[in-house]
Amino acid sequence: MISREEILKSKILIIDDQKLQTHFLVKLFEQEGYHSVECVTDPQKAIETCHHFQPDAIVLNLIMRQVDGFQVMNSLEEYRKDNYLPVLCLSEDKNPDIRQRALQSGATDFLTKPYESIEILMRIHNMVITRILHLQVKNQNKMLESRVHERTKELNETRLDIIRRLAHAAECRDDDTGKHIIRMSQYCEKLARALGLSDEQCELILNASPLHDIGKIGIPDSILRKPGKLSAEEYEFMKQHTTIGAKLLAGSNSGIMKMAEIIALTHQEKWDGTGYPQGLKGDKIPLVGQICSVCDVFDALTSKRPYKEAWSNPDALAEIEKGSGKHFNPKLVETFKRIFPEIEKIKEQHADE
Repeated sequence: MISREEILKSKILIIDDQKLQTHFLVKLFEQEGYHSVECVTDPQKAIETCHHFQPDAIVLNLIMRQVDGFQVMNSLEEYRKDNYLPVLCLSEDKNPDIRQRALQSGATDFLTKPYESIEILMRIHNMVITRILHLQVKNQNKMLESRVHERTKELNETRLDIIRRLAHAAECRDDDTGKHIIRMSQYCEKLARALGLSDEQCELILNASPLHDIGKIGIPDSILRKPGKLSAEEYEFMKQHTTIGAKLLAGSNSGIMKMAEIIALTHQEKWDGTGYPQGLKGDKIPLVGQICSVCDVFDALTSKRPYKEAWSNPDALAEIEKGSGKHFNPKLVETFKRIFPEIEKIKEQHADE
């Protein structure tokens, strides 16, 4: 229920170059109880006045000397587009075509002069009520949109948290600190951004790359944590972590999961075609798989494992350069070298304990 007080708080703007007429309308609205009534006798200042006064309804005289009411409505079109603002047009011309033209030009209502005072008050009253209802619905929609946005954000954060925990659970079997997936995902995001990928793609690779080794869940500890060199049979079993991971991640409609599936399957492929599991060569390897391959190898080299000590950052970079054109895409190697100071900062920030 809209109260009378709420209606009378509405702002009324009168646009008319006849000062006597505007004076009459101001008095009429003020006597009715409207708290805020403003008039413009220079129609060229209509838009400027609307911006600072922000009216809830406009009373517009169609017949004016310098700029007519149709031109004023045309100039107000952009201002009114996303903001329901009713306009009551007044005219001395009784030609039905004028009324039709006014309504087609954006007028909400139309009155022919002379008119009864009660009639213009009732027309404005109804227009103001519609305006108030419109704003109420608009505010409710904003509140609903805000709640939906917050809920969506919460669901996305929950989903990402589950993904990180799942990746951490798999990684902890091979890396007790779990810092590898943090570093590797940030390396991937930096490299992707340096290669010119979109913000959306960079965000996806940041959140999908931690699942690159999720398939290690299916590899026995006797192989995964073996301190010495793997036998040929054990190595063949270890290679299955790529296909196991892809199968675990397959069938999702999530953009993150779709990218994670590609990464899990292809991050062990090599530029010269000697990688696994499919022996893909060159650009037949998905770019996200290529990116993760460089970043995964660098972090594996610079991390301590049961079967080796950690390499220094310069030695690891030299090994990456040695693999250019063989293990890695030469373009990615050059880009990785260019951003290497940023890579080292990430390594330092998330160093193993």
